[in-house]
Amino acid sequence: MPTMTTRVLQAIDRFHGVHPWDHNAHYHRWIMRQIPSHFDRALDIGSGSGDLARLLATRATTVQGLDADRAIVARARELTGPAVPVTFTAGDALTETPPGPTDVITCVATLHHLPFSEALTCLRRHLAPGGTLVVVGVARAQSPGDHLLGAAAIPLNIAMAWIKNKGRRAPRPDSMTAPTRPATMSFAEIVHDARRVLPGARLRRRLFWRYTLVWHQPPVGAPAPDPKVDR
Repeated sequence: MPTMTTRVLQAIDRFHGVHPWDHNAHYHRWIMRQIPSHFDRALDIGSGSGDLARLLATRATTVQGLDADRAIVARARELTGPAVPVTFTAGDALTETPPGPTDVITCVATLHHLPFSEALTCLRRHLAPGGTLVVVGVARAQSPGDHLLGAAAIPLNIAMAWIKNKGRRAPRPDSMTAPTRPATMSFAEIVHDARRVLPGARLRRRLFWRYTLVWHQPPVGAPAPDPKVDR
C-alpha cells in the first residue's frame, strides 16, 4: 500500500503534468550572483535547452554547453541566435569536457547522473586559477531536516507552478527536458565527499528539492588544496 509520502509525491507529479515549471531555472538568477560580472570562458555541464548557457553569455566572452542528450543539444542550437557566443556539444561530461582552463563552470541537476567524486575532480581540473564552480544539485531526502524542508516546499511549489503558468494547462513549446533519474546520495554524503575533493566548498540545502555548492579554485601562488582533506 502506498505511504502518505508516496501519495503526496504522486499528486505533485500529476499537478506538474498540468502546470509545469522548471525548478532548475528558478536558481539561474542565484547562479549569476555567484560569478564575476565579466570573464572570458564559461562551461555549462548538462546544458539542456541552453537557457543558462545563454544567460552566461551576457557576461562571458565564450560559453560552451555540454549535454549527453543529442536531441536536447539540437534544440539548444535551434533556440540560440548566431550572434550569441555559445557553442553546444553532445558528449560525456567525464570524457569529453572541453579542455580548460575555464573561468566559470556551472552544473545544474546533472551531478546525480554521474560518479560524484570523479565528476567533481574532473571539473576542478578544468577550472582556471581563481575560477568559480557553481552547482545546483539533487539529493536524496534522508534526515529530518531534509523531510521538513521538502514538506515546506510543497505548498510553495504549487503556488509557484500556478503563478508561472498563469492558468495554462499545457507545457510551453520550449519545455523539452532530458530524461532524469532519482538521486541516490543524501545531502550529508554529498557534503562529506564534496569537501574531500573541493576543500572549503560551500554547500546548502535549498527549497524545491535542491542543494547548492560553490567553490573557488585557489589563484596562482596560493597553496594547492589537498583533495583528501576535509577542512
